[in-house]
Amino acid sequence: MKKTNIHGKVVGIMDGDTFKLLLSDSTTVKIRLANIDCPEKKQPFSTKAKQFVSNAIFNKNVTVQVLKKDRYRRLIANVFYGDSINLNHQLVENGLAWHYVKYSKDTILQSLEDKAKKDKLGLWQDPNSISPWQWRANKKEASRIKKLNKAKAK
Repeated sequence: MKKTNIHGKVVGIMDGDTFKLLLSDSTTVKIRLANIDCPEKKQPFSTKAKQFVSNAIFNKNVTVQVLKKDRYRRLIANVFYGDSINLNHQLVENGLAWHYVKYSKDTILQSLEDKAKKDKLGLWQDPNSISPWQWRANKKEASRIKKLNKAKAK
């Protein structure tokens, strides 16, 4: 899938890195911000990230630079609002998202994260902050152990 730009109005914020976009043909699509990962629900700064995104783009028209679709059929994209402000960059710059290095070699995102870390912004106030991908892996492992223990108890 080659990069394409679509435009629409943001009609729903799911979390810090996912939202719903209303297109001109009245259909909605789910957008997942590319190359970053915001804290999961129940993780510190999750609410702040979601609020930041809501304040920035909710009920506003945005330009979405679609890079690809993911396995959940969401459009993976860079999102621009206002006078070409990059939302993906803004979240990392403000310490509200990690640069998702597993999927990205973006040097700008990395330098924004490094600076936010150095300045102890947002989630970087906690020197032991856990990345969302590690958080998800920990939850998966805890669930697996719980199931094993239940099976042993029978």
